[in-house]
Amino acid sequence: MTTGIIIGAIVLVVLIAAAALYLTRRGQGSGHLRRRFGPEYERTLARHDGDTAAADKELQERVDRHGNLTQRPLEARQTEEYRAEWAALQERFVDSPAESVREAAGLLDRLSRDRGFPAADSGEQIDALSVHRPHHLQAYRDLRGAVRPDQHDGDRPTTGTEELRARLLEARALFDDLLAGGKEPRHTARGRHDSGTRADAPAGDTESETESGTGTDGDTATDRRGSRRSHLPSGSNR
Repeated sequence: MTTGIIIGAIVLVVLIAAAALYLTRRGQGSGHLRRRFGPEYERTLARHDGDTAAADKELQERVDRHGNLTQRPLEARQTEEYRAEWAALQERFVDSPAESVREAAGLLDRLSRDRGFPAADSGEQIDALSVHRPHHLQAYRDLRGAVRPDQHDGDRPTTGTEELRARLLEARALFDDLLAGGKEPRHTARGRHDSGTRADAPAGDTESETESGTGTDGDTATDRRGSRRSHLPSGSNR
C-alpha cells in the first residue's frame, strides 16, 4: 500500500469521525437544552416561531456566557434580613398590593445580585437567571411587569389585586431558591419543590402545617389533596 493511499485512508477516517460527532451533537443539542431550560426553552422556541436551530443557538449562547457563573453564598445575617424583608412586604400587601409587588421585584433584584448574578440594569440578569433558575424565570418576569408607572390611576393600580397576589406568590419560589444558596431544586410538573416545602409558604412554614390546612400566619394554605390557596391576606381590588 502506497503512502498516498494510507494518508488518504487516515483522512477519510478522520472526516467520518468528525461528521459522526457533529451529527450526534446536533441530534442531542435540542434535547439537552430542552431539559436544561424547561419552560424557558418553549418560550424561546415560540419567540423564534418554532425555529429549533435559532432557539438552540440563542440558549447555547446564554450557557456559554453564564454557565460558569459562580454563585456567591450569603452570610447568615443577610439571609435573615432578606427573610424579614419578604415577610414584611407580604404583611403590607393587603394595604398596598402594588407597592408590595414593586418592593418584591426590587428585593429579588438585590438578592440575585448578592448571589453573583449580573445587575438588573446590565441587560444580562434575565439571561443569567435563565441558565441557573429557568423554572421560575417567567414568574420573575411577570412580577416585574405587574405594575408599571403607566398602569396607575392615581394610587389605584389597574392590575387587579388577585393578579398581583398570584404573581407575588409565584415569585416566592425564585426567592426561596436564591436564598437557599444551592442549585435549583428539582420540581414537579406544577413547579413546586419535591422536598415538600411550599414555594409560596412564609419562612419557617412546615409541611405539617400545610397538611393541617393552616400556615404560620393563620391563613389556610393547602388542603390534603395538594390544591394551593393563598397565604397572603385577602383584600378587595383597590
